[in-house]
Amino acid sequence: MPETVRAVDYFYVLVPDKPGEGARILGELKRAGVNLVAYSGGAQLDFVPTDPDAFRAVAKQNKWKVKGPKRAFVIEGDDRIGACSDVLQKLAAAKINVTAMDSVAAGFGRWGAILWVKPGAVKKAAAVLGAM
Repeated sequence: MPETVRAVDYFYVLVPDKPGEGARILGELKRAGVNLVAYSGGAQLDFVPTDPDAFRAVAKQNKWKVKGPKRAFVIEGDDRIGACSDVLQKLAAAKINVTAMDSVAAGFGRWGAILWVKPGAVKKAAAVLGAM
């Protein structure tokens, strides 16, 4: 089965590079019942919430300096050798530079990823990937 690619809104917050920052913010989102489609974290925490308004409300209440919304792609599909390679090859053939990609085997023969490109390349990448 081919991958499903969705263009999504994401937000990010820059945090101090110290233990517990991600846990603190994710804990606040959990307490507020904010569901995330994707999360990637380090000193920059990237969030793809199912309800952006609920995410923004929690961020405002906690006085987080949120950037976004910006666009990214969430990719899901059947796990196979070369799944990420195939996605990146399509973008490379279209001369689209990938800013970052995080992927994981999701179990039960599935895999998923979040992929970022520069804002000026979002429409072209969406067309190349067949994003919804």
